[in-house]
Amino acid sequence: MKYIDASDYKLEIGSLEKSSFSSVLASYKESAIVIVVDENTHQHCLPYLITTFSELSKAEVIVLPKGEENKQFSIVFNVWEALTEYQISRSDLIINLGGGMITDMGGFIASCYKRGCDFINIPTSLLGMVDASIGGKTGVNLDNYKNQIGVFANPKIVYIDTSFLQSLPTEELKNGYAEIIKHGLITSQELYLTALTKSESLSEIDEAFLLQFIEVKNDIVKKDPKEKGLRKILNFGHTIGHVIEGHFMDSLQISHGHSVAIGMVMEAFLSTKHSTLNKKSYSSIEKALFSQFSIPKLNDKDIQSMISMLSNDKKNSKGRINVCLLKSIGNCTYDNYLNEKSFMEMFLHFKNLQINLN
Repeated sequence: MKYIDASDYKLEIGSLEKSSFSSVLASYKESAIVIVVDENTHQHCLPYLITTFSELSKAEVIVLPKGEENKQFSIVFNVWEALTEYQISRSDLIINLGGGMITDMGGFIASCYKRGCDFINIPTSLLGMVDASIGGKTGVNLDNYKNQIGVFANPKIVYIDTSFLQSLPTEELKNGYAEIIKHGLITSQELYLTALTKSESLSEIDEAFLLQFIEVKNDIVKKDPKEKGLRKILNFGHTIGHVIEGHFMDSLQISHGHSVAIGMVMEAFLSTKHSTLNKKSYSSIEKALFSQFSIPKLNDKDIQSMISMLSNDKKNSKGRINVCLLKSIGNCTYDNYLNEKSFMEMFLHFKNLQINLN
């Protein structure tokens, strides 16, 4: 097992059966336990958990509909009502077993219910392991606006067991791979190049490889847990990525990782115009990400809608759009405020670029 000190909680990386999970569950023997899953983890992951840990034999299970489009307040209210029906108290435990949607949403549910009860995150996706379950951010979407409602709330502990990755299809592994590349781009050219070595072998990701990227986010969060400064660099690719994900949520349903990958290319392009990222570095980023992720066809209506959504991003200030930019690979800056015209020109570039990509 690998033990990592996070901000007011613990991270354990390794076999769940060899972790402290069983002893932690034993400490709640007088309490109720609720396991939150989605349809996928209910089928592929929950049976292992229930049969392996006898302490969960009487746990209540709440199954949420899969898909980012269901990360909505209506579902949250349904869960709160179910917790009330089960007479769950503040001294009870919620276990979030799933990918980023489940840890985001389950953490928000637990942190607000009766002013907060303990919760544990067990991420089962690569994206959840390297990013979403770490750092204490919780949230739900507001219509198509990503994570507009949420709080900072730390889990009691996060257990990362890479054996869960064996149940994931390649496309789901790619979603997490986008965040792995991001962690390299914002902190270290060497780590970025390390990330690229796995581009053709995502099914072979192991604990040692994953640990390097988990530590990137954990170290940043420890220095700035409430995102007052440095932690903002973790938003690289997300300003535009969230807009792409939200805009296409009801049509193409582009996944979070895929959307962030496109967002990183676009924000890297902006970095060549409004920061010091050189063209050679940009070409490397574009090639690496577009070899794994396709860009949707954009029309003028799409662009206008996404510009409007960008103007309502939660990170904006004084009518300007806030975005992370790269000075170079491994050197990311935050609080860069650009006007709508800059984003319009950028979207038009990628609209025309599709002629060569398709």
